[in-house]
Amino acid sequence: MATQELRQLTREEVAKHNTDEDLWIIIDANVYDISRFKRFHPGGLSVLLDPDIAGQDATEAFYSLHRHEVLEQSQYQRLKVGTIAGEQSVIRWRVPGSVSKVPYAEPTWLSDGYHSPYFSDNHRVFQKEVRKFFDTVVYPDAIAREADGKRPSQSVIDKMAEIEMHAMRLGPGKHLQGRKLMGGLVKPEEFDYFHELIITQEFARASLRGYGDGKSTQCRQSTKTYSIPPGLLGGKVIGLPPVLNFGSDELKARVVPDILSGKKFICLAISEAFAGSDVMGLQTTAVKTEDGKHWIINGNKKWITNGTFADYFTVGCKTEDGFTVILVERGPGVETKQIKTSYSTTAGTAYITFDNVKVPVENTLGEEGGGIFVILSNFNHERWVMCCASARSQRGIIEECLKWTTQRKVFGKPLHTQAVIRSKLAGMISRAESAQNWLENITYQMCNMSYRQQANKLAGQIAFLKSYSTACGQDTARDAVQIFGGRGITQTGMGKYIEHYHRTIAFDALLGGAEDVLADLGVRQALRAMPRDVRL
Repeated sequence: MATQELRQLTREEVAKHNTDEDLWIIIDANVYDISRFKRFHPGGLSVLLDPDIAGQDATEAFYSLHRHEVLEQSQYQRLKVGTIAGEQSVIRWRVPGSVSKVPYAEPTWLSDGYHSPYFSDNHRVFQKEVRKFFDTVVYPDAIAREADGKRPSQSVIDKMAEIEMHAMRLGPGKHLQGRKLMGGLVKPEEFDYFHELIITQEFARASLRGYGDGKSTQCRQSTKTYSIPPGLLGGKVIGLPPVLNFGSDELKARVVPDILSGKKFICLAISEAFAGSDVMGLQTTAVKTEDGKHWIINGNKKWITNGTFADYFTVGCKTEDGFTVILVERGPGVETKQIKTSYSTTAGTAYITFDNVKVPVENTLGEEGGGIFVILSNFNHERWVMCCASARSQRGIIEECLKWTTQRKVFGKPLHTQAVIRSKLAGMISRAESAQNWLENITYQMCNMSYRQQANKLAGQIAFLKSYSTACGQDTARDAVQIFGGRGITQTGMGKYIEHYHRTIAFDALLGGAEDVLADLGVRQALRAMPRDVRL
């Protein structure tokens, strides 16, 4: 049993237990009695009875077929009967808050012996505590929910609210005033975009994609509730800023507190079946009532993150004056349906129908007809957040690949002895490093520019980086599958994270603007700034 006192054994003693009825093996200096487990072994009994395995050190064979996390499970911990005398385990599992020692698994500023002009001591302390929180609170729930397809646990949402994580995910601003951030670790007035970058990248590291965006397989339709799936509020990050920046004081006082406490949820509802990047081509309409006190909204929205469980919808509408953004509360006439995609088993991407939905004009965000400015002001931050997550996710794949190519043997040698494999690793590392360094430079500019300056100077830069980062991610996903082979397209086992990344990476290329559209935006922004007095 796991609680029994472990015996000190010699390798000679273990070697005597090598029969069908009495079968022991050694893994990383630990001795396991698998006599009863052998009939449940998914690889069959013959593998365990091999003369090089039965009663022998099976460490290399085990790690060529199984992830270390298998040994951490209680049913396998109970099989441990002793340790090898004079030897110690050298392989360690995740230590909450720890920094990986695998080369390039961490950005330079977190790696031993490297320096950064951007991150302060407070950033470093903050990062450690944020990682510890995500490792201990978010990661276990992410693994469990990805396995059973259920919604993220409400307890996780509540714990995030306790440390003001929901508020911090929206970046620096007045909404942080009076809040105790991360238990008082950073003052609201000192919280900057590098703190937010840390949160976003630690979130991307600790959670699986669908779980991280906070989606669910359950939904609500009309005014009937079919259980409330809270999610981790990926849609909040893009749906709430227009309310914070353009909503009236009364509207913000009524809506924002419940959202930042995780009691209610919001999403950004812009894309339609007939219009995605072409915001001005939207067909959802908003017409004022004769008394001018309400909007009547009709239309459909598609591929809306968090839409299946949102209480509020930040909706782009065609109005008499052009394009207007309006906050719509779930109620009569609002219906959401889940869209099934290859995204994730926990994904609840929504198709939303607005059927004569009556909304007070006080819910208008910004000026009537000025919706394009509301949305464009939101795009920079939205895309920057995606760049943060993309750069961090690629490092996770690099770490997986470096570990695998070290422990996987081909032709009697580690996989990384193959030049073609090293070439793929070189490409992965180069892409991740360039994306992260470009990201940190842009983040520094954000910290030192006004909101208006950011909109003017960084729209093209961020568009370029988002297009570049997601293209890099797709290249890395493809190379990782080639490195892992069949395991890279299997949802369980050694390559499960590779399969998950490869399956969901296409969403990065589309969300926040398609790669081609953003690349063109970056060029157009550059051409707009071309001086008139230059010639070859």
